Amino acid sequence: MTSPSAKLLPQPDLLDVARRATLLVGDPLRAAFRSDMAVDYKVDLHDIVTVHDKQSEVSIRDFIMGEVPDSTFLGEEGGSIGNGRVHWYVDPIDGTSNFARGIAFWCVSVAAVIDDEIVAGVIYDPIAENLFSADAGGAWLNGKALRSSAVADERQATLITGYPVSRDFRIDGREVALADFGELTETFSTMRRPGSAALSLAHVAAGWADAATGFGVNAWDVTAAILILRQAGGRYQGLTMGKVAEGSPDFLCPGYIATGQGGDYPTLQRVAEGVSARRQRAKDDLPGVDVK
Repeated sequence: MTSPSAKLLPQPDLLDVARRATLLVGDPLRAAFRSDMAVDYKVDLHDIVTVHDKQSEVSIRDFIMGEVPDSTFLGEEGGSIGNGRVHWYVDPIDGTSNFARGIAFWCVSVAAVIDDEIVAGVIYDPIAENLFSADAGGAWLNGKALRSSAVADERQATLITGYPVSRDFRIDGREVALADFGELTETFSTMRRPGSAALSLAHVAAGWADAATGFGVNAWDVTAAILILRQAGGRYQGLTMGKVAEGSPDFLCPGYIATGQGGDYPTLQRVAEGVSARRQRAKDDLPGVDVK
């Protein structure tokens, strides 16, 4: 069923535009991967950017704005451009640290949102040549219908999470953060931290992992993945983390819990919601403190 909002706009198929936008940068990024490249840093030494991030974003932006003039483009590197009704959330390389070091776990993520409803999403892994996509009609992997599946018992499940990182030690305290991590480690059969939220969520959508959680994501990291996961039958819950108002769209929430279809993981639920609640209390107790 097509989104009512999308019907109002005389424009190309947004899923097709997103798909072509991701494929546009696939060959250049494959050619650059594992080559000598200079890296720069944004916020700190954990936040890497390369010239390939910037070039890919410009290519995707120019293509989308040409195909869909009624657009607002929000990219990780260049910020917001335009003032159209279709909002595009784009991460030209999600997993830049992996990309820069030669680790084959990174992707291109493009999503279209109209009136806070995600209407199209594409995640492209150029190295594995896997293209995940979704719109109101379903979810697909390389053109074939995609269905998520997860083991029922968390003790047999695989969880993907990047928590904790140094920021979490600073905000939550090292002892508290490591205690949360320890509980998840003891509960789940396997834990992984591969370094790309978008591609991790795509793996949950494909049934290659059972669950994922994170506490420091941006809209360009997760918007496409949310639609792909949900349309594949999985579950995504946004966590406000004291950063956005209750009731905000899930793709604007900096935290999340994601599970494949059939998974019900009470320890993950309790720990992740506890992290979010702790950040909210920190904000309430110390207004102005950055809790992301």
